Amino acid sequence: MQGLLAQAVIYLAAMVVAVPLARRLGLGSVLGYLLAGMMIGPVLGLVQHNESEDLLHFAEFGVVMMLFLIGLELDPRGLWEMRHKLLGMGGLQVLVTTSVVAGAAVWFGQSWQTGLALGMILSLSSTAVVLQTLSEKNLIHTGGGRAAFSVLLTQDIAVIPMLALMPLLATGSRLSINPDGSISRASDATHAADHGASLVAGLPAWGVTLVTLGAVAAIILAGVFLTRPVFRYIHSANLREIYTAVALLIVIGIALLMTEVGLSPALGTFLAGVVLANSEFRHELESSIEPFKGLLLGLFFIAVGAGVNFTVLFRDPITIIGLTVMLMITKGLILYGIGRVFKLRTRGQWLFTLSLAQAGEFGMVLTTFSLQQGVLAPYMGERVLLIIALSLLFTPLFFILQDYLRAKLSERSEEAPADDIDEQQEIIIAGIGRFGQVVNRLVQASGFHTTVLDNNLKTIQLMRKFGFKGFFGDPTRPELLHAAGIDTARVLVITLDDPKAATQLVRYARSIRPDLFIIVRARDRIHVYELFKAGADKIVRELFDSSLRAGRYVLEEMGFSEYDAAVTEQAYFQHDREALRSLAELWDPNTPVSENAEYVARSQALDKAFEAALLTELERKRQANDAA
Repeated sequence: MQGLLAQAVIYLAAMVVAVPLARRLGLGSVLGYLLAGMMIGPVLGLVQHNESEDLLHFAEFGVVMMLFLIGLELDPRGLWEMRHKLLGMGGLQVLVTTSVVAGAAVWFGQSWQTGLALGMILSLSSTAVVLQTLSEKNLIHTGGGRAAFSVLLTQDIAVIPMLALMPLLATGSRLSINPDGSISRASDATHAADHGASLVAGLPAWGVTLVTLGAVAAIILAGVFLTRPVFRYIHSANLREIYTAVALLIVIGIALLMTEVGLSPALGTFLAGVVLANSEFRHELESSIEPFKGLLLGLFFIAVGAGVNFTVLFRDPITIIGLTVMLMITKGLILYGIGRVFKLRTRGQWLFTLSLAQAGEFGMVLTTFSLQQGVLAPYMGERVLLIIALSLLFTPLFFILQDYLRAKLSERSEEAPADDIDEQQEIIIAGIGRFGQVVNRLVQASGFHTTVLDNNLKTIQLMRKFGFKGFFGDPTRPELLHAAGIDTARVLVITLDDPKAATQLVRYARSIRPDLFIIVRARDRIHVYELFKAGADKIVRELFDSSLRAGRYVLEEMGFSEYDAAVTEQAYFQHDREALRSLAELWDPNTPVSENAEYVARSQALDKAFEAALLTELERKRQANDAA
């Protein structure tokens, strides 16, 4: 027990120290976990190789839970719509990568059985690393992110036939992984004991097929017919921990069933998630599983880092690192070609290419299985496991490269030549997003003409399709503003999404036109203070008016008359404007408002005074109405 607690302290301490530091340095959490594992494993020796292997098997439940949560976000209709990417993109990637790697292995003198095994192992990418990083960067729902997810899902499905095919490629006696990480030969009895019995052991092929289909059908039927009665039953207990227990029971039970019939646990839980995607208990399941998923995924990455065998690496570092880089470049070229075939856009194509160029955790599973079956020689198995681990370590660096390329592509698109402005109006609108469109339509519907500027070419092109004229270009550029008529305009409306750009534009416009009336959209209170000091005349917080309207509806529903609710709304509006002017005098850009004692004290005093005045006014109006 004491040793278990000591290991828990080591892993959690490594996680707490390394991951925030990696995030702060812009390296991402996955690279932080991997480096933490390398520090406590090969570098400091706090964790032995066999301990990291045991943890790796336990932490793989993080991958299982992640696919369950992803399945909850996809309804069956959405999965059906992805069928072309699943069969096309994913199938093509697995087949081409397997063929290329197998051909290269045969070219270097390996047997075709070994080459085919290596091709299957290295064709798989890392579901855990890729989906975790895509989720962190909010890229999972982009074109490239969805394409990458489709390929990963296809790879997870492909693991099943690969496991079935691997024993047929055996060329030698079976091997086993020792506790110290070394590889040795194992007898058939030992091999059978390691794997234990399963539901399909000893069954003929048709029996295995029936049991497998029965397990999948059981998951679907249970998801459709049993989850609602079960959740209604546990709802009567009104205990949060029971919901968590049921969520864990679903995931672990399905994983066990899939393992017993020889299928991928991750695939089974993904299928269950898809079945439950339209359930009213979906959000309850998500909130219950999410903390466990994050912790177990972190442990998984730490275990991978701790399992890196530096002895094998230092024995021949140039060859192993060279093979790792060559593998990732080869897979990247194949993925890039597939992206071109399926007409991914430039940004999505780079995300698709760089995110899937590594080997994956299921490749480790296949490598271990192939060693046990005698498909790979011991020295080759050690190298393959190390290449997979190194490719996982390099993957976050590929994501950093992808961020760099995305930024460069954005700059290139913004460097497109600005339009020649051939007209000048008294009203200039800078920014034509959702906020600016409403302003523009209202003003034009009232009989006035506007000059619209925006640096998003697609938005301008979309406007033109609907009959609204606009000019492409950066509204903060002085030459563009002068061409648009800033010298003679009466009103400048600034609705830019970027708060810094909006403040910069207000400051410049006020410096050249002290008499210009400037209306500007603000992100929040702090942005209001910045715009106020920059010289804006009217400042509109983007969500303030809609929030006031929602509050008025609440008051009406709670018994206020429409008149009283409207009076209260207007009173709050006036109070907020006066309070902002008063607090702007105390705002210091170098001090957070929560640490500005004078600011906090005045804010509290203004709120109390407003509440007292509002209650007094409402009571006076009620008495007047009663008297009338």
